[in-house]
Amino acid sequence: MTTRIGIVGCGTIAQAHSRSLKAIIKAGLVDAAVVATHDIDTARAEAFARAHGADVAADADALLDGVDAVWVCTPTSSHLPLVEAAAGRGVAIFCEKPLAPTLAEAEALTHAAAVARVPAQVGLVLRTSPVFVALREEVTSGGLGRPMAVSFRDDQFFPIQGHYASTWRGDVTVAGGGTLLEHSIHDLDVLRHCLGEVTEVTARTANYAGHDEIEDVAVTLLSFASGATAALVSVWHDVLTRPSGRRVEVFCERGLVWLDDDFSGPLHVETTAGTEVRPCPPPDWVTALPWSDDSTMIVVSHYAEANRAFLDAIATGRAPRPGLEEGLAAHRLADAVYRSARQGRPVGIALLSR
Repeated sequence: MTTRIGIVGCGTIAQAHSRSLKAIIKAGLVDAAVVATHDIDTARAEAFARAHGADVAADADALLDGVDAVWVCTPTSSHLPLVEAAAGRGVAIFCEKPLAPTLAEAEALTHAAAVARVPAQVGLVLRTSPVFVALREEVTSGGLGRPMAVSFRDDQFFPIQGHYASTWRGDVTVAGGGTLLEHSIHDLDVLRHCLGEVTEVTARTANYAGHDEIEDVAVTLLSFASGATAALVSVWHDVLTRPSGRRVEVFCERGLVWLDDDFSGPLHVETTAGTEVRPCPPPDWVTALPWSDDSTMIVVSHYAEANRAFLDAIATGRAPRPGLEEGLAAHRLADAVYRSARQGRPVGIALLSR
């Protein structure tokens, strides 16, 4: 049976989902169709609808009444009511990150989907980025010994300008936080995914741009149960020639693994025997999709993997991954980082349940 898809929120992230959904549907890899779109900007919803031959819904409720799965791609503060409405109708949910502006709302959102027992996935798409997949495989294989320390830098120009074409990330009532929550929620998830559970964080945040409660610097030291330590530096700046980029170095007992391109790599693996540079292209099925050009493929290919995995999970009755619970774990880490920065001391993860 064809899965009827609705897209709520037709901004920048939704474009990546829309293009990748169109590609995997056109290629016949999933039995699905985008049938409805909605955005507070009707013109944007209409543009998305034309791309799919879909209808424009008058509001989110009307859209949810006619779909089997919804992509929630709206600003962060509206995620909770949309997820609750979808869960109440038994609609499968793909919710963009971060789940909500606060930990309490993220917990409520996750609970709503769990109680309704609807399939739900969070948009932590770095998990399907080929170079991060390769990084995790190398680090967890044990071939280089135990991970010891990680240096992780994440920077981009402040996303209230340029191709982001929105200002809401400068408003804490909508975004919930700045560079850590809005952008490095990915990084916290990747670190936990690669190195295991975190036991303690020590952090400092700063605000240079002057947007109230929107940090544009977050520096965090994370201690892991394994004994490894990671230093995460997250920055929003005004160097418009530097869009989103990440450099990650993982020092293990017998080798160094590093990357400075967070999509296709390459991955560098250095040992006493020498350095290997490994290309990390997307899977063959992704490159074979009917993309309009190579640049589009590079930018949205990992969205294609995440979206196909979600639709496949729906079709086969499997639990989607990463699920909302995994997104919530990243939120709990972010909350600990903010509390450490406010309190000026380390915060143990055991305190998160309080």
